[in-house]
Amino acid sequence: MVSSSSYDVSAALKQEGLKSTDWDEICRRLGREPNRAELGMFGVMWSEHCCYRNSRPLLSGFPTEGPRILVGPGENAGVVDLGEGHRLAFKIESHNHPSAVEPFQGAATGVGGILRDIFTMGARPIALLNALRFGPLDDSANVGLMEGVVAGIAHYGNCVGVPTVGGEVAFDPSYSGNPLVNAMALGLMETKDIVKSGAIGVGNPVVYVGSTTGRDGMGGASFASAELSADSLDDRPAVQVGDPFLEKGLIEACLEAFASGDVVAAQDMGAAGLTCSCSEMAAKGGLGVELDLDRVPARESGMTAYEFLLSESQERMLFVVKAGREEPLMQRFRRWGLQAAVVGRVLEEPIVRVLHHGEVAAEVPATALADDTPIEKHALLSEPPADLQEHWRWTEDQLPALEDPAAALLGLLDDPTIASKRWVHRQYDQQVLANTVVSSGAADAAVIRLRPQQGDGSLQTTTRGVAATVDCPNRWVALDPERGAMAAVAEAARNLSCVGSEPLAITDNLNFPSPETPKGFWQLAMACRGISEACRALQTPVTGGNVSLYNETRREDGSLQPIHPTPVIGMVGVVEDIAKVTGLGWSQPGDAVVLLGVKPDADQDDRIGLSGSSYQQLTLGTITGRPPRIDFDLERRVQRLVRQAIADGLIASAHDSSDGGLAVALAECSIASGCGVELNFSPGTTSGARLLFAEGGARVVVSVKAAQLTRWTTMLAANPEVSATVLGAVASHGRFQLSFGAGNTIDLPVEQLQQVYAEALPRRLA
Repeated sequence: MVSSSSYDVSAALKQEGLKSTDWDEICRRLGREPNRAELGMFGVMWSEHCCYRNSRPLLSGFPTEGPRILVGPGENAGVVDLGEGHRLAFKIESHNHPSAVEPFQGAATGVGGILRDIFTMGARPIALLNALRFGPLDDSANVGLMEGVVAGIAHYGNCVGVPTVGGEVAFDPSYSGNPLVNAMALGLMETKDIVKSGAIGVGNPVVYVGSTTGRDGMGGASFASAELSADSLDDRPAVQVGDPFLEKGLIEACLEAFASGDVVAAQDMGAAGLTCSCSEMAAKGGLGVELDLDRVPARESGMTAYEFLLSESQERMLFVVKAGREEPLMQRFRRWGLQAAVVGRVLEEPIVRVLHHGEVAAEVPATALADDTPIEKHALLSEPPADLQEHWRWTEDQLPALEDPAAALLGLLDDPTIASKRWVHRQYDQQVLANTVVSSGAADAAVIRLRPQQGDGSLQTTTRGVAATVDCPNRWVALDPERGAMAAVAEAARNLSCVGSEPLAITDNLNFPSPETPKGFWQLAMACRGISEACRALQTPVTGGNVSLYNETRREDGSLQPIHPTPVIGMVGVVEDIAKVTGLGWSQPGDAVVLLGVKPDADQDDRIGLSGSSYQQLTLGTITGRPPRIDFDLERRVQRLVRQAIADGLIASAHDSSDGGLAVALAECSIASGCGVELNFSPGTTSGARLLFAEGGARVVVSVKAAQLTRWTTMLAANPEVSATVLGAVASHGRFQLSFGAGNTIDLPVEQLQQVYAEALPRRLA
């Protein structure tokens, strides 16, 4: 018989983030009222963070299959086939709300959690990336959040010994008080079989390994699914505390255990802790799990069943082990100084049964917690929200005339979103493991060397690599979620192509405000539609990811400040020859500078524009208009040409034009290399602002090696559908010289560009 307890139902429902209709449904499924521990289990498992109750119907439209996809959505991480025996596990997840109230530990445990998703599959982590968003740095509170988050990421990644090789950082007032902290990890499979999470074998023992269980992280999943307010600081106990040194031992012990073949299923204890791990293992296996809390290694005395089940203490795993092999397996973990205990068994009946002090503390159908969970139905607006339609009426002729192009360029290079992130990157160990080929700031994507698989004589080469990037133009998404999400996927693919990598697949992190408002749900639905269309067009299926909703801050007057909807795209690709990887800096004087894609003077072309651009933000102090249209046919052609030119050794550098437009992209190439350029192109009837700072257009700036110009011309002739505009050449002097029409010039020392670009963040962070 299940032990019962009396409690204030209304207060308990509020604490768990459940509705009265949820209570009725829980009672119907159980055939009785839940006790307090069971209600807590439903609270975390029916939260948006765990069951995607608002987003699941939208996610079902994503393309998830392809010739390279080995594991898609539903497991701890996606897995793709890189060829030649290499299989890559990768995923991205958020730790936004924990980082808002406890930035160091919130960010640190976000890194620890995403690493566990990777090695739970049987993969050795090889790299980390992150996507961060903060409010303006003229607010000391945002400065403190940024410093804490970056320090937390650096601490965990550096200590666990996995390089942080790339990412992005952007700033906007909408993120004040609600920073976004998205962590992405990559790992190479070391086990012959990919480790899945579904329970197998009635009677098999369930083994707990890793750290002890305490009261830290209580209610973390529910906390992650609620808006932030002035009272959120009271939820600090919902933030976990991590130990990267313990996690390093856990990685090694888990990979040893998986290689032994003794583990038949594994699940990380992340959000919702023991509740999530045992219920998901049971539901995915179509079986049940019995869990005895008296056997769970605890770091605190007197813990209740509720506390055991909802604790999100870090560095813990749950295994299903072959019967009779549990003792040798546990000895492996004890040798690494880790806890290991048999805490339950697999049941034939598909339930989660929890024992505590010899009594049944909870008994719930597994599918009710982890599979057959509620779905919120929202009506989709029949047309875009009125405020966005009003924005879309804005035209570029409403911008003031460009009076000082040099000052505008320097202003954009001083924008913290565009400026150098060296202050951030230098805190991360980017070279640990000695496999980093290209990391943050040197190229459009990070590249990691693929080592030969141990013991596999068929792999004799180390010339191949994997490339990875994270991208999201949040300003564009705020103005048009569908176009903005399309642009995020297209930019990620373009960044991979610029280092010579073939894009393969994505993982996404959908950071959005509340879906319970008509506009909020419309934004989420349109962004999902945009991601789906872009992934189909570029043949980059979705392997999984994370949804983080209710990202908004309640002001003192009671109103809500929603973040810019921010669907971050993490994309991976394969590099066949790492010796040919191309960076963004110019190489040699005399190399031709060429723009691929939409021409600068494309006056009426709706594929480029100033709506939602960095220049518009700089000039007006706000964003408005409708972002440019995404041309996927042009994207495919330009990216294919760039990859072919890199493979053939024709170009010395490649850099996509994104934030700040063409002039900023060109300046960044000079900043990275220290080389000057002499550029001259006709503006036609195009305004100076549009010519220099328009964004969009699948545009890539390349420098063609002087000795390869004949072969380059031949390649262009074979690809007449790709527009190639010669802008000028790399110069032997150290000046950035750009002429566009009579008397219109930018002539600045490259050293000045470098100084402004390098000092923007440190100056604001004092």
